[in-house]
This record gives sequence, C-alpha cells and structure tokens, in this order.
Amino acid sequence: MKEKGVSFEWSDQKAALNLQKHGVSFYDAQFAFLDQHRVIAEDLEHSQTEKRYYCFGMVHEKIMTVRFTYRDKAIRVIGAGYWRQGKKIYEQAQTKLPR
Repeated sequence: MKEKGVSFEWSDQKAALNLQKHGVSFYDAQFAFLDQHRVIAEDLEHSQTEKRYYCFGMVHEKIMTVRFTYRDKAIRVIGAGYWRQGKKIYEQAQTKLPR
C-alpha cells in the first residue's frame, strides 16, 4: 500500500509469526495509519539501535497497535495487534481532541 507517497514494508517471516501469534496481518496493520485520529508515539523501550514508534488507529472497528520504524523512506512494520493498552492510549487521546 502506498498512501500519500509513503510506502510500507515488512519481513514476510515476521509477518507470518505475527499473524500466527496475534491474528493480525501486517497488510491490515497499514490501515491504522489511515485513521484520521491515529496516535503516533515513540517506543522508548525498544529504541536502542533505531527509533521505534507505535501507531494506534482504528482498523476493522477496533483499535490496533502497530509497532514500526522508518527505514529508507518507508514505514517498516515490526509488530501489530489489538492490545488493551493501545486502545486505552487511543481513547485518552480522543478525549483531548477539540470538538
């Protein structure tokens, strides 16, 4: 998928493991970035060798958390799932939006 000049990439092996473990495909994870109310946060715990981030966004009527980094002008998906903590962060951010 390419959205506004941004491309996505991932390891096929990691994508297969993620699908098996969390039931989420990396292809679907791309759609979290299309949510107008998505939240992007730095992943301080896993940013030792390169900066890593979280995207919290609505996918299939649920809040998905996507772990990613930027490599060679592409968003590289590292992991994705529907996790309670990501939903909580997303919902807290929505209450702070101007109405």
